[in-house]
Amino acid sequence: MWVETLLLLGIASISVLAADYELILEDPDIFSDCSNAPPGASNIHGILDLEHVTLTSDGNTIHVKGNASTVWNVDPADRVRASASMYHFERGAWEPTVFSMSNQNFCAIMYGKNEYWYKYWTQHISNRKDVEQKCLNTPGTVFVLEPFDLKITLNNIRGTTLSGRYKMVIMLEAFDKNNVRRPNSICYEIRGELEKM
Repeated sequence: MWVETLLLLGIASISVLAADYELILEDPDIFSDCSNAPPGASNIHGILDLEHVTLTSDGNTIHVKGNASTVWNVDPADRVRASASMYHFERGAWEPTVFSMSNQNFCAIMYGKNEYWYKYWTQHISNRKDVEQKCLNTPGTVFVLEPFDLKITLNNIRGTTLSGRYKMVIMLEAFDKNNVRRPNSICYEIRGELEKM
């Protein structure tokens, strides 16, 4: 009985160790160029025309409104692989962390309600019905954004306390019908300080 009680207390104390974090953005424009981009890769402007998107900062919140158009010069039939990896700035260098995700067919789950990008972006596309059959690989697609507030959070993180500078490196790659990678991939970063909420 004592062992069972101790185990229950241990499980209870482990669940208490989970924490939520907010990323305080370094750049109010949100997106930075990749520091180690692959050859031929473009930044966020190689995939989206953000000229008609307005980003305004109000403390830790970014207010977003406007329209973004796709400009990535690939074939609409291409498969898009997306990945995101988090790095921590430690002792003068960016070190990888255990936080990463990858999807071999981003377009198939672009509007998935359980996906991070849905929470932070695609749920706010007001003309979704008109553009849902198109993806980031269809040049000229206009995503009309309803005005929304952006706060980047990591929820229910267990383990050691996170603090300091972090960056999320986002890579998008297009593959033709023969599964050959296009040379014009996309790489951009989102940088900031993680603070416990």
